[in-house]
Amino acid sequence: MNAVNALDEQPAPPPTTRARTLARLILAGAMIFAGFSHLFWAREEFQAQVPNWVPMDADGVVMASGGVEITLGVGLAVLRRDRVLVGRLLAAFFVLVFPGNLAQYLNHADGFGLDTDTKRLVRLFFQPVLIAWALWSTGIPRRR
Repeated sequence: MNAVNALDEQPAPPPTTRARTLARLILAGAMIFAGFSHLFWAREEFQAQVPNWVPMDADGVVMASGGVEITLGVGLAVLRRDRVLVGRLLAAFFVLVFPGNLAQYLNHADGFGLDTDTKRLVRLFFQPVLIAWALWSTGIPRRR
């Protein structure tokens, strides 16, 4: 069997709806925008979210996460056959960056208008929404 036939034998992605497609494309645009903001105009704001215990340069972490966000955003927008995989990767990314959001709250670090503990706490509860959005919009199949 050659490589082309192996690709043809991959299962088709689960069916989607207009609402899921629209949600996926909105999330893709938001990820691409956020990624570019990591790289250019909001680097210092994002550095406030890098926990002190991360043994890497905060700017390097911000730059790398911006690249990941752009890559995942483009993947959400253009990869149809692999959209479920991209949705899972994005959900995992949202889980992995949660400690940064938690550190911003625990360290009372200002950034992105989150200048009170209440605002920073409310933001923590939005992370599960992002995870659900990534999974739902890419049509993660239900286990039966």
